[in-house]
Amino acid sequence: MYVPAHFEETRPEVLRRLIHDHPLAALVTLGSDGLNANHIPMELDADPAPLGTLRGHVARANPVWRDFSPGVDALAIFQGPQAYVSPAWYQTKQETGKVVPTYNYAVVHAGGPMRIIEDRAWLGAFVERLTNRHEAGRPQPWKVTDAPADFIEHMLGAIIGIEIPLTKLAGKWKVSQNRPATDLDGVVRGLKESGAPAMADLVKEAAGAAKPHKD
Repeated sequence: MYVPAHFEETRPEVLRRLIHDHPLAALVTLGSDGLNANHIPMELDADPAPLGTLRGHVARANPVWRDFSPGVDALAIFQGPQAYVSPAWYQTKQETGKVVPTYNYAVVHAGGPMRIIEDRAWLGAFVERLTNRHEAGRPQPWKVTDAPADFIEHMLGAIIGIEIPLTKLAGKWKVSQNRPATDLDGVVRGLKESGAPAMADLVKEAAGAAKPHKD
């Protein structure tokens, strides 16, 4: 991933927060037919330090757990807020007209060697933990134990666990840091009006440190 210094995000807590808030990863691996991408929700465990471990699961019918290159790191891509940015929002448009459109986004790339896990106890604990997390905000959370035990046992037999001890964790926050400070109020306002409040918040957070750079 190309990351100019002014778009680089290195704070571990910020990177972990994006993964937590946007857990659906594009998991990229190298198989016998070339690159392969699967989209699966993943959990980040902070251990072992400093980067932690990603965990997820796929259907046993999915060939990715059999057909991947153990000697090549897997890459999990997490996409956060994203939005089109119109040059009409810039004060610079009124002053010089020398502006062009762009696209803002926040992403995390997490990489490391992929391991396959078939242990039923591991799978059961992981599925229960994943379920509890995503059900936590519901008035009556569904629990794994709400389903018949033999049914759950059968379903566990149909999945395979994936674990990636991370060796690389990189973040790119392209949130208008390359625009003059006079343009940023318009960007925040335009993003809110166009239905992209999450990106507006990221631009606002970065506005104090914004310095002019070329895209």
